[in-house]
Amino acid sequence: MTHTIHNDKLTITVNERGAELFSVKSTDGTEYLWQGTAPYWNSRASNIFPVCGRFFGGKYTYRDESYEMRCHGFARGTDFALESADDNSLVFTLIGNDETKKVYPFDFELKIIYTLEGNTLNCRFHITNTGDDILPFATGGHPGFNVPLADGLSFEDYYVDFGNIENLTKMIFSDTCFVTGKDENYPLRDGRYIDLKHSLFDNDAIFFKNVPTSVTLASNKDKHSVTVTCPQVKYFGLWHSPLTEAPFVCLEPWIGLPSMDGVDEDLATKPELVRLSSGDSFDFTYAIRFN
Repeated sequence: MTHTIHNDKLTITVNERGAELFSVKSTDGTEYLWQGTAPYWNSRASNIFPVCGRFFGGKYTYRDESYEMRCHGFARGTDFALESADDNSLVFTLIGNDETKKVYPFDFELKIIYTLEGNTLNCRFHITNTGDDILPFATGGHPGFNVPLADGLSFEDYYVDFGNIENLTKMIFSDTCFVTGKDENYPLRDGRYIDLKHSLFDNDAIFFKNVPTSVTLASNKDKHSVTVTCPQVKYFGLWHSPLTEAPFVCLEPWIGLPSMDGVDEDLATKPELVRLSSGDSFDFTYAIRFN
């Protein structure tokens, strides 16, 4: 089931499955959000929890037990409950249960809260450790946006603007999308832009570290743009379906990473995780401005 909020600038629709953002339409009829069209990517804006990316071998251990975990975790494929709704906000809740404990042996509460303010959608993940053990997790956003955003333009007419950063550090992932521990400097046009072309994603996602808090998708030929702002961002990714001409791009703020290539992870010691004590809560927030 989907739920909708709107104001005089935007109409936002969210699906209970994964508490996934399903549509973002402006008053001029522009659909900003990728619509999950075959054959490219059947999701639209996955919410990532409790792992960013993949575990090596698709599994991890915790206290000598082995668990399987899908890429980006289970939240994106799980039904959330709509806790509350008003004219400009939606609150969805997922509580750890017997099914989630088959892949993630922890008690938790995950609230995903959408608040619409003018032309900005605020996205907040509120995570509470409701159990007795330390709660280890990573989280992040995976929203996809249509490119082009206007008729008559092409994918190559758009760019991603990192601001006046001068130097951008690209993380080198393995061919199987795991961390290698190696980095390289990524060249930017005029010290701030990546011009979009489909071949950028021939080897899957591009991930960066030491990034600015705001990144913008835009074109000199289009009045429409999308800006993702995340004060907590540790890693920022760009992605579309590899080896295709997919008409979208994902802008992904993360606070976690996939496994190191070749390393069977123990969740008790895996790096790059938030670790919450019993009863504590953690907020991960990012905002998307649609122009």
